[in-house]
Amino acid sequence: MKNQASVRPIITPVILAGGAGTRLWPLSRQNSPKQLHALLGGHSMLGETLLRFADSSKFGPAWLVTSETLSSAVAEQLHSIAPDRGRMVLEPIGRNTAPAAAAVALMAMAEDENAVLLIAPADHSIRDVPGFLDRVALALPAAMAGRLVTFSVSPTRAETGYGYIKRGHPLPGFSGLYEVAAFVEKPTRDVALQYLASGEYFWNSGMFLFSAKSFLAELEIYAPDIVAGVRDAVAQRTAAQNFSRLGVEAFTRTPAISIDYAVMERSAKVATIPCDIGWTDVGSWGELWNVSEKSPDGNVVIGDAVVIDSRNNYIRGEGRLVAVSGVENLVVVATDDAVLVLNRNSTQDIRAIVEHLNRAHRTELVDHSTVRQQWGIRRTLIGDGTSRARRLTINPGKRLSVRCPVQNSTHLVVVSGSASIALGDKYRILGHTESIDVPAGTAYRLENSASDPLQVLELQFGPSFDDDDIQVLDTVEAGATKQS
Repeated sequence: MKNQASVRPIITPVILAGGAGTRLWPLSRQNSPKQLHALLGGHSMLGETLLRFADSSKFGPAWLVTSETLSSAVAEQLHSIAPDRGRMVLEPIGRNTAPAAAAVALMAMAEDENAVLLIAPADHSIRDVPGFLDRVALALPAAMAGRLVTFSVSPTRAETGYGYIKRGHPLPGFSGLYEVAAFVEKPTRDVALQYLASGEYFWNSGMFLFSAKSFLAELEIYAPDIVAGVRDAVAQRTAAQNFSRLGVEAFTRTPAISIDYAVMERSAKVATIPCDIGWTDVGSWGELWNVSEKSPDGNVVIGDAVVIDSRNNYIRGEGRLVAVSGVENLVVVATDDAVLVLNRNSTQDIRAIVEHLNRAHRTELVDHSTVRQQWGIRRTLIGDGTSRARRLTINPGKRLSVRCPVQNSTHLVVVSGSASIALGDKYRILGHTESIDVPAGTAYRLENSASDPLQVLELQFGPSFDDDDIQVLDTVEAGATKQS
């Protein structure tokens, strides 16, 4: 076991990449939540989070905690944006942030008893990244001394959708840090206005810095059942290269609770560091309008759109033309299979739409028919209970992660371009109209090493067409033998 007590530690980012994918419907879905989308820049929100911790002199490789359902998409982004800078922990069921952090803390301590963890959701935006990293460095001595540090954000408006932290007295011996006087749940607007005027209340960002040892010690005091369940789940985990799958039975019986409720609101070791870093959790279409670049008329326009005599709208077209005229303060989002129109000042009401779709068992709540990935585009053409057809467009120089269908057999047909396929211990190159069968239980990878886009028709046959049937592996090259 490595001991780093005498040197400055490398911080280990823990990126929470789960999520239900409902607050930004119809762009986000259950199988494609907001962290997988590019909302404010060229990269997805997960990609921006990974890049935030790219400096290997400050940060070690990240742990990404996600679900089996999202594992394929998260792995694709990790391999594309930050190869060799992360490993994944797969939860069999969502149990909120405290069990997720506890699982990584246990595994990190097995490698380094002095590990320092930075907990960061994958779907938050930070405009001033250097400023944030400066605050992390300022908070590090307190974390090393056993404090559980939470990052509180200077409020810019009377927001009712966030929890708040009331700043206490300065923390003796640590510059820029404070004791926490109170954690406050989401307030009414009148109360939020009072908080804003006081200067003593800050938004609770949901980001934390602490040593794994200190966090687990406090969790043992205030939520010992979480530690017990997670310890068993970690002991029962299965590993495949840089993936760890937590034990199903033990993790399922672990209570579902947030870090705030489990520890932060109860521990005497909590401290806070106020930040003015341009932070937002992008929790609604209205918030996305707030932080996006606008035209002189106050419109945010993304995609192919015609906008006439309209003001203060958020308009987004995903692959289709959107035309509006004579409207104000609206959100208009058009995807391949759904259109959303609602008042920009009432975007929290999307919860009612999602609940209606859920009661009606609408598939539009679960996934898009067209999904953009780092490697290209996947479009579902048709599917029923026994078969599914998808068209894969793989960009030049890109490849998919190695995947292994557990129950389904797959037939791949090259529609255009040239496909490099690693199948088990074989390697083949297929041209136009050539095809190959992938039996169930066989690992394979598709790659486009040519200069033109590759179009592949993927036909699947079997008992299950959930992405849960696909095991995503790290690499197949070690066992592949290239053949001419």
